[in-house]
Amino acid sequence: MKGRPLLRFTIFWLCGSGMACLLTGGWTLFWGVVGAMACLPLLLRFMNIRGWSILLLVIAFAGGLIQWEWNDSRNYSTLPAYLHRSTDVIDGLDVQVEGELVSDVQVDGDRAGFEMQVSSLRLYEETDKEVKNQDSSPDPSLQSLKSQATSDKMNERVIVQVRLMEEQEQHTAASWKRGDKLKLSGSIVLPGEARNFGGFDYRSYLRTQYIHWMVKVKGASSVHASSPEGLGKINILRWTDSARLLLGSAVYRLFPEPHAGYMKGLIIGMAKDIDPGTYGQFSQLGLTHILAISGTHVAVYVASLLMLLSWLRLTRETALTIVLVLVPAYVLLSGGSPSVIRAGMMSMIGLYMAKRGLARDGIQIISAAALLMLWWNPYFLLNVSFQLSFLVTAGLMIYMPLINRLFSKWPKSLAATASVTVTAQLISFPVTILYFNQFSLLSFAANFLLVSLISTVVLPLGTVAMILSFVWLPLAKLLAWIAIQLNQLTFLSVEWMNSLPGFVMIWPTPSLLWIASYYVILYVLLYFLHQRSGGEIPQNIHVAEEDTAPLDMSSRGATQRGSALALGFNSSRSVDTQSLYPAPASDRLQLSASDPLHTQKVASTQGSLSTLGASIAWPEYASAFTSRGAAFYSEVRMSQAKRWLCGVLAVSFVAGLWWAYQTPRPAGTGVVQFLDIGQGDSTLITTPEGKHILVDGGGTVNFGGSEHSWKTRRDPYEVGAKVVVPLLKKRGIHQLDAVIVTHADQDHAGGLQAILEQIPVKRFIFNGTTSGKEKFDQLLDTAVQRQIPLFATHQGMTYKPDSETALYFISPERSGPNPTGDLPVLENQNGGSVVFLLEMAGTSMLFTGDMEAATEKNLLYDIQDGSLANSFQQEIQDSAEAAVPNNKMGTRVVPEWMDGGAGLGTNDISSSVVSVPRALLPHISIDVLKVAHHGSKTSSTEAWLQYWNAKAALISAGVNNTYGHPNPGVMKRLEAMGSEIYRTDQMGEVQMRVKDGKISVRYKLAPR
Repeated sequence: MKGRPLLRFTIFWLCGSGMACLLTGGWTLFWGVVGAMACLPLLLRFMNIRGWSILLLVIAFAGGLIQWEWNDSRNYSTLPAYLHRSTDVIDGLDVQVEGELVSDVQVDGDRAGFEMQVSSLRLYEETDKEVKNQDSSPDPSLQSLKSQATSDKMNERVIVQVRLMEEQEQHTAASWKRGDKLKLSGSIVLPGEARNFGGFDYRSYLRTQYIHWMVKVKGASSVHASSPEGLGKINILRWTDSARLLLGSAVYRLFPEPHAGYMKGLIIGMAKDIDPGTYGQFSQLGLTHILAISGTHVAVYVASLLMLLSWLRLTRETALTIVLVLVPAYVLLSGGSPSVIRAGMMSMIGLYMAKRGLARDGIQIISAAALLMLWWNPYFLLNVSFQLSFLVTAGLMIYMPLINRLFSKWPKSLAATASVTVTAQLISFPVTILYFNQFSLLSFAANFLLVSLISTVVLPLGTVAMILSFVWLPLAKLLAWIAIQLNQLTFLSVEWMNSLPGFVMIWPTPSLLWIASYYVILYVLLYFLHQRSGGEIPQNIHVAEEDTAPLDMSSRGATQRGSALALGFNSSRSVDTQSLYPAPASDRLQLSASDPLHTQKVASTQGSLSTLGASIAWPEYASAFTSRGAAFYSEVRMSQAKRWLCGVLAVSFVAGLWWAYQTPRPAGTGVVQFLDIGQGDSTLITTPEGKHILVDGGGTVNFGGSEHSWKTRRDPYEVGAKVVVPLLKKRGIHQLDAVIVTHADQDHAGGLQAILEQIPVKRFIFNGTTSGKEKFDQLLDTAVQRQIPLFATHQGMTYKPDSETALYFISPERSGPNPTGDLPVLENQNGGSVVFLLEMAGTSMLFTGDMEAATEKNLLYDIQDGSLANSFQQEIQDSAEAAVPNNKMGTRVVPEWMDGGAGLGTNDISSSVVSVPRALLPHISIDVLKVAHHGSKTSSTEAWLQYWNAKAALISAGVNNTYGHPNPGVMKRLEAMGSEIYRTDQMGEVQMRVKDGKISVRYKLAPR
């Protein structure tokens, strides 16, 4: 870090911003600052910083902290003050809004979305008092339009979602442009908040975009748009949107789907147009960075422009100036994501320094880019794209010189690619598992094999084809055909790699302390491995014209760096032949060992402008192509102590990875997690010994038919893929020991499709019937294809996942085999719901699915006459006689399944006798009742509730659901029983921790 004041300043600024972000205000932040100041002297002593530099770094830390707090304190909605109403009162009101459209319009199926800068907002209010006061208007349905603070102008940015009612409204919505003046009517609502522990918080995310409200509009006819007038027509972003649409249409002319969406994301950065299936395949292999405009794209763009200008015989200075001006245009044209802004800024700084003949330091350049972006918007710090872009870029500069030597015996071109791939994967790994909770071991191979092909062949080929389509369409189609063949090869490779089982690892969300330790241990370990025995420190260093000289080149300085592990590196060497081979004496700048580094001008280069452009826009990759790497590290003999330390670090690194991979759970404690998935059911049971059982997976009910196919969205919301799977991954669920689907209705079984596709499942338990609907049959097909054993359960069966847990199935009743050998079709799936008693760690809970009153009555009869208890005493039939062939599914469904076979996960059935559930004994009440059918009036009769006499009741229902669940009559009966009631529609996720017969409860949201 020595000699890099900007790097130091940026790091301390980031520390100040990060502390303010993590410790939100009040005494927590105060004591955090006190602790930081107490540790500061030790840190400064370790970094050997003295004098005025200390004051500068303190100012940087304080500046980052104060700027964050100042910006965050001003980030609030002005709407409550404008309307003189509280937030809760405003939420859901009907409004008329005027303002300006400030984003592009995204049309997807029956929805159009955009951002709007509101200048005026009025409320529609209907009050009896106002109606009575207006004698001339006796109509009781009269609405009065009341203007609030009409003389004031408000400045609030909102998200607008328009529900399109007719297919032709898609074209109407697509005609709206950035800068248009809008008048619209709709309801204003708060964005959704996280309703599960660790779930995505859309409200907090929008707050980092300075957005606090959403306006929901019904029909495009409720939106009136007018083009801007006068100076309003001069809108660079509006022109950029038009240019992006023009380029996108050119891509569509050349490429069929799914290639069109893929190439739009690759060339123009329109990632939302990529086929969701294709994006998911790339995401699983860690290849999504290719589909987003990033440093790779900017490097290709800059290098291509400089090469083109060199063909036009322009001077070096003129070419650099032209490209310097055109880089911002490319940033705008590609969508302006944080990663492309970072790459664009670094390229502009590098181009300017090259034009002025200044030595370039990649670390200093990236520090300047980070500082400028955080000055502009501190919330960039929370952006995943910002974090990955800067971490990977800086990591390539810092770590790749150390990793280069691992591939020293490889051919130069392969060694460069391997070094870049391994470094990028190692650096991005902690952030990847932090946000996405999965990592494929094939990611290394996929990036090594495909990134070079895509970035150096497909990307330029597609770009040239797109540009040529405006000039000579036949040639453009020929180039596009070549790109399509390469895309097919890429898609097949990606699909094949994803089909290989066992390579995708699911990781729980790591702590920030673990992530910091990972980077430190990895760096120190690589540093020691990089050192050679008996290496000599060179006394004279020759630096090529475009290189940045190493810092502190004295042998004394090198030794100090070796002992203190300071970052003495520079990473912005030019990728040309001069950097690959020793330069002639006349072309080199010689620095003696005693000369300190200072900013210096260098002579003009004879290297090509294209390679110069690559080194400018791609400084982080330069060290892969240099013999010694972009950094200068002293090579000293490794002592025995350092060898032991290296071994300890290696063991610590592996142990840390193993520890982070483990599923976090309290020792000896069972947890029942009632997830909030809207109008549906999904419960995750974790036993005291760490077994995981998922009961139902929720689902999104779709009432549209084929005549409404235009309403289908490119990536429709599906609760299993969007809510349940991410939650399971965040909690580190590597596999599910059992999936129990209570019945085949969509709101219980629909989400399981995504779960079976992404989470390993050991066994699938259902009621032995099918609804006859396509989606449930597809779910069973998926289970068969993935070789998941299917178990048809009925009254009297037991599943014991561990010594402290047992599931006693009390419904449905036993039925005979289907004569045809196919699964029987049961249209009324509610009556055939799987009902079971969970006894775990001394507690009991009853899960009821969507059972109806008739089933409740039959079960009470079975309990009273002893037939239910007798069913658990029956001797288990022989497994060979129990297995029934299922011709339809192409596998065998086991109708009877007891604890012995369950533990093995096979079709073998234990012949042991199962004890009667404790909760079925006389005068025994249960601890928790999972209320049937979301609290519907069709179940939870008084007799049923009285028999079980549950201490607590859990109702899973969606907020403001159209069914009116839970029913007021059911609520009254539960209150009369004295049960403590928990509702997911009011409390979000409800978690019950079970240990030694005691239950502790926590929920995500405070009930209103």
